Amino acid sequence: MDTHETARKGDIYNTVSGDVHSGKTGIRVIPCAYQRRFIQWSPRGVGGSAPIAIFTPTDNIPKTERSSDDNKEYVVGGDGSYIEETHQHFVVVLKEDGSSETALIAMKSTQLKKSRKWNSMIQSTTMKGKNGPFQAPRFSHVYLLKTISEENSKGAWHGWEMSKEGPIDNAGLYAQAKAFAESILSGDVVVKLHKNTLNQIVLISHL
Repeated sequence: MDTHETARKGDIYNTVSGDVHSGKTGIRVIPCAYQRRFIQWSPRGVGGSAPIAIFTPTDNIPKTERSSDDNKEYVVGGDGSYIEETHQHFVVVLKEDGSSETALIAMKSTQLKKSRKWNSMIQSTTMKGKNGPFQAPRFSHVYLLKTISEENSKGAWHGWEMSKEGPIDNAGLYAQAKAFAESILSGDVVVKLHKNTLNQIVLISHL
């Protein structure tokens, strides 16, 4: 992974700007769009850095078998390629200087549970309208993303922790988030994925 030399485990790294944020302090983001994908990668050390294929949940995904060694889903009868379920969260990052930028946060493996929890938080958020409560748009609220230490019998790592701050109170920021959401849904934004740098906002779990 191409990370900043001062980054530490648990920090949050932007692969485009090079900014490093403390995981304890976290980053403030507006979730704008979500995609569930199944990404097929070539064996480590083989092939290029781009994925072999990217599947949607409705595609004909190759049959896989989970390995007890590394818990990866390897393509049955293949050459060692494996498929990772990846949740892509497109966000607007609110920077400390008052500016903002669009980014992608990809969650996989142990963080899929966190992704589902975040989606549940978003989907259960309501706002009051003239006709009563309604489900708030995904891009209507600000969330704080921090990192926490996690572990199981196979090791220790850092994972995401999300909390809701509240609704956006800036019309210009709301318009930016809405426009970004619409650009994702319309397919105007094309994501270029590379092995070990799946996303623009990376949680540094291991060094």
